[in-house]
Amino acid sequence: MDSTARLLLELGAVLFGLGVLGRIAGRFGLSPIPLYLVAGLAFGDGGLLPLEAPEGFFHTGSEIGVILLLLLIGLEYTAEDLVDNLRTQAPSGLVDLVLNGLPGALFAVAMGWGTTAAVAMFGITAVSSSGIISKVLTDMGRLGNRETPAILGVLVLEDLAMAVYLPLVTALAAATGGWATVRAVAIALAVLSIVLVVALRFGTQVTRLVTGGSNEVTLLRVMGLALLVAGLAEAAHVSAAVGAFLLGIGLSSDIAEEIHRLLEPLRDIFAAVFFVFFGLSTDPSKLPSVLLPAVALAVVGILTKVATGWYAGGRARVTRRARLRAGAALVPRGEFSIIVAGLVASAVPAELGTTTAAYVLVLAVAGPMMPRLMEPVAARLVNRPRVEVRR
Repeated sequence: MDSTARLLLELGAVLFGLGVLGRIAGRFGLSPIPLYLVAGLAFGDGGLLPLEAPEGFFHTGSEIGVILLLLLIGLEYTAEDLVDNLRTQAPSGLVDLVLNGLPGALFAVAMGWGTTAAVAMFGITAVSSSGIISKVLTDMGRLGNRETPAILGVLVLEDLAMAVYLPLVTALAAATGGWATVRAVAIALAVLSIVLVVALRFGTQVTRLVTGGSNEVTLLRVMGLALLVAGLAEAAHVSAAVGAFLLGIGLSSDIAEEIHRLLEPLRDIFAAVFFVFFGLSTDPSKLPSVLLPAVALAVVGILTKVATGWYAGGRARVTRRARLRAGAALVPRGEFSIIVAGLVASAVPAELGTTTAAYVLVLAVAGPMMPRLMEPVAARLVNRPRVEVRR
């Protein structure tokens, strides 16, 4: 068969299949991420129906998917939000990273995977999925709840930490040496500081670069600027994902809704491609050997995220029931965990990527269900009737 015809047939079949999987996930109130990963496992090497023709498309599409994911996450926050959260929720962010990152790092050390893998597993287990959590809060009508600002505060601080962490783990994976690592982190901090200053003082001017004209013009400008910034960030040895995230922060909140409306369909398509590509690069025959450790790590991750939400909710002075809801909402892991595993794939044992795939599969399924499961538990624990003792 002609190579172009094969590419179109296989690519069309995969994209249509992803649409069907997304519809199925929506019917059951689940995140489609685990189904996309399973699809990638099915179509990759060792899967049920290995595909060869669309491999180049999925590789490039996955890069664009990461950029769009982080760009739209950055749009959720303004520079003022970041400054306010740094002031009020910094202790919660520190507790979150320590409680959730250390189990992953210790797991890598116990497995004998090395320093780079330990640093990578720290990030893989520490950071919640902003995309999944935002969707769950929206679907459950909890955006106006008292605990929601505490949840968003933790997510903002995680994203800020990732702006420093991603260059660090990228430099470690490249084995460029101690000085190069320090330089990469210093550049990331400098870029972050510059972006915050520009967003606070010159947000209107930055926004003018992408606004004006028809939806077509705005879409082309935003996409072009996002790819340019991501490329410059990559050239400066700062992750392209970080560059896209910082651009999202720098754009004015006045046009955030319009950009979301224009980019969300593209984001969803390329994000699906990204998760499929991660699945394609994972050998499904190796999943059974890491399933039990991944489940154990996921159980620990659920407990530590609930503890994080309890602490963050306490600082926000919400009820005990709301504190439990905050912890349950923070459970899902997703895009950042897979991004980190992809960044270090060439520098760590292959088991890390397989374990991450299993870990994300478990928590991407369990995470969106946790708020619903926690509600009756919270009601029983917090509103437990007192038993009178007769004398």
